[in-house]
Formats: sequence, C-alpha cells, structure tokens
Amino acid sequence: MAEISVVGLERTYPGASRPAIKNLSFEVARGEFFGLLGPNGAGKTTTISILCGLLRPTAGHVEVRGERWDGQSRTMPRGMGLVPQDIALYPTLTVRENLDYFGRMSGLWGGDLRRRVDRCLHIGALESHASRRVVQCSGGVKRRANLAAGLLSEPPILVLDEPTVGVDAQSRNVLIENLKAINQSGTTIVYTTHYMEEAEALCTRIAILDAGGVIAQGEPAELIARQKDCSSLVQLFLALTGKELRE
Repeated sequence: MAEISVVGLERTYPGASRPAIKNLSFEVARGEFFGLLGPNGAGKTTTISILCGLLRPTAGHVEVRGERWDGQSRTMPRGMGLVPQDIALYPTLTVRENLDYFGRMSGLWGGDLRRRVDRCLHIGALESHASRRVVQCSGGVKRRANLAAGLLSEPPILVLDEPTVGVDAQSRNVLIENLKAINQSGTTIVYTTHYMEEAEALCTRIAILDAGGVIAQGEPAELIARQKDCSSLVQLFLALTGKELRE
C-alpha cells in the first residue's frame, strides 16, 4: 500500500478561467524522499495545501496511510507534518518558546515536551540560538527553527515546501544533512524546491508538474537517461517545461 495516493485531483479557484490542478495522480511509497517539482504556477502549492488538509479539492481524492480524504469529511487523515515556505513562527518569542508552544499544540507536556524540544534544537543546530527572539535571528536560523517546529510531533510523513529558499550555504548544508537523516530513519518526505541540484541529490523519485498536471514522474536518473541530450535534472527540467520566464 502506498503511503500517499493522489487520485484524479482537481482544484479550480473561484473566478479562475482554468483549474490550478487537473486530473492529478501520483503515489508516494513509505520511506520515500519524493520531489514535487515544477515552475511557478505549476500547481505545487495547491497540491500541498490539499495534501495537508488546508484546501478542499474540486474533484478527486487523497489517501494517506489508507485513509481517504476528499474534502467532504471534517478531518484530514492523520500522520502529516507540514513545514511551509513562509516562516510560521512567532517573531517576538524566542526559538525555544516557539518550540514549546507548538509542542503543546501537538499535545506534548512535561518531560516528553522538554526532550522533544531539546532534540529538535539539536537537529537544527539551534542550541546557541534557543534564547534569541525569532525576529533577531538570521534567515538561516529562522529556516532551521521552522523545520524544527515541524518535527516536534515526529510525523511519519513530512511535507516540506521549499525549506532551503534564501538561506546561506552553511544553513542549507545543515538542513539537507538533517533531511537525509530524517528520511533514513523512516520518515516519508514530500519535498518541493526550485533547486534542481538538491532534488537530484535527495529524491528517490520525482513528479514534474506543469500547467496543473504531471508531465513526468519516476527516478531522477531514469528520467534524465530517457531525455535526449540531458545529463542533469536541471537540463531535463528545462527541456520539459521550457526556458521562458514564469511570472
């Protein structure tokens, strides 16, 4: 059984002339590091929002660990953790206070909460920043704290929306190494990024979206080998989606 199954998913926003995603289908196996790639406007954020129960589909459904969700039921299947592209932290609280707060929101208390917060501070190399207010932190520290908050509940499925955007090379390296370790420990990861080198190095399989649909999916190396005159995921991506600028 797939960890995630997306079946015929569609979403049309009110007033839009065309659907943001249409007849979208793919599967993510348990323990996979799955890349959801595409240019701006391809439908990645809409897909992630539906996966995480933040947006109802117009048609189709999602199955997460065998539980079906089509937007009609009140609750999304459990087991999903989201690290959004935007920094989802309280700027006037310290890094530790943010993790304490989100841990409590996840139902953690007492010694278990302290252990989880300490572990996530360590994973994000945040120990020396724990007492700093988020507003005073660098972009790289905020990104690492954003990831740490998403890990507090130890979700079996972790969805990451461009977690390394706009950070320095050192912070990116820490984030990437931590994501590798998290995946190797058994966590299924769904990952979006505009950095094709990252996706090629991290993802066991990918789906490339454009104009709201999947135009290619499979193992990166196999997809690259199939495409004439392509030797990297960057070249494959441009060959499939074009070189024109996207707004």
